[in-house]
Amino acid sequence: MTPSSTRLASLDILRGFDLFLLVFFQPVFIALGQQLNLPWLNSILYQFDHEVWVGFRFWDLIMPLFLFMTGVSMPFSFAKYKKLNPKNNSQLIKIAKRFLLLFLFGMIVQGNLLGFDLHHIYIYNNTLQAIATGYLIAAILLLHCSLKTQLISTALLLLIYWIPMTFAGDFSLEGNFAYKVDAYLLGRFRGDPTYTWIWSSLTFGVTVMLGTFAGHIMKEGKNKRKQVVQKLFIAGLVLVGAGLLWSLQMPIIKRIWTGSMTLLSGGYCFLLMALFYYLIDYKGYSRGMNWLKVYGMNSITAYMLGEVINFRCIAASVSYGLKPYLGNYYSVWLTFANFLILFFILRMMYKKQCFLKI
Repeated sequence: MTPSSTRLASLDILRGFDLFLLVFFQPVFIALGQQLNLPWLNSILYQFDHEVWVGFRFWDLIMPLFLFMTGVSMPFSFAKYKKLNPKNNSQLIKIAKRFLLLFLFGMIVQGNLLGFDLHHIYIYNNTLQAIATGYLIAAILLLHCSLKTQLISTALLLLIYWIPMTFAGDFSLEGNFAYKVDAYLLGRFRGDPTYTWIWSSLTFGVTVMLGTFAGHIMKEGKNKRKQVVQKLFIAGLVLVGAGLLWSLQMPIIKRIWTGSMTLLSGGYCFLLMALFYYLIDYKGYSRGMNWLKVYGMNSITAYMLGEVINFRCIAASVSYGLKPYLGNYYSVWLTFANFLILFFILRMMYKKQCFLKI
């Protein structure tokens, strides 16, 4: 399927930037940094891992940005649904299909579904599943609510999340309300207990909705692009400020997707969107960045292949003779080759105009 000519280049490139960091730069950089073991490099490597609990590192933005980008595209893709007869259920079928496929793909990526072992299947434990639930919430609001109601509903999602998190627990690992919900409902089918999913679905929905608001701004301001940049930038600053202010009461904890983290990361996403929109769609500077579309226009494919398929064996089978010469850096080469092969697959798909659409 070929992409629409109305696609925003900045959206595809920013999404590609996010996926490139996830399925190429970070694993290769970490592998190289561990071998170099340079003291000055450790502070940079620190930013390419998740915060243990309270706090926010650069790497904690990757997943929120993925969800945010999902929301940004929705006002454009859902425009055609608004024109359909309200009794036409085709849009609901497509939404349900997308939700179920994303959820299934998430189980394949981190749920050990392909291991055929019931004792190691995790029902809800992956970024794609967070996108699925956030997308479902946003889709319902976009289809059935005015923009004003969408704003109010998003604020209510934050409020509903906040009340039991504040009054029915604390913000420790095992004392927070979201942890208790996952432990009770998922039981042995939960994955890493330091992450929460079911109650955090409310704030996943908020993150996707923040993306839809950015999408609304860009869709309605296509003929006033300078104003779009200004609105995105101001919204980003306001959200960052609100997130930092809220963190005085509710800590910034990405692993349980607290409200303060949702606003803070959403603000950063707005600022990144403003920067990319300014450079690419407003000023027309895309030279040297278009290759990121290889990832951005096949983001689900990139994520699935990067997380599920191990291409290291292919690299090892044709380059094992390098091992005596590379020594400890041979593992770095295999990591690099693994994701280089993935890049070439995505590049071939891009050139053939082959894009996975869910």
